[in-house]
Amino acid sequence: MPTYICPICTRALSVERRDDAPFRPFCSERCKLVDLGRWLDGTYRISEPIKRGDLDELEELDGQRRPPD
Repeated sequence: MPTYICPICTRALSVERRDDAPFRPFCSERCKLVDLGRWLDGTYRISEPIKRGDLDELEELDGQRRPPD
């Protein structure tokens, strides 16, 4: 049974299926909106500019996560 820890309130959420947690990784719509608000008001920010090498690494990781066709 998957268990998620909400990154906002740290509440543990156990669900039978991933679809049973519509706000994951958050436990609720409230926590999801709190997180969005933190991005919008500048509490969260990227600390340095993204370099080309960072993008290449991200694309490589993304390709590994996708199921083969």
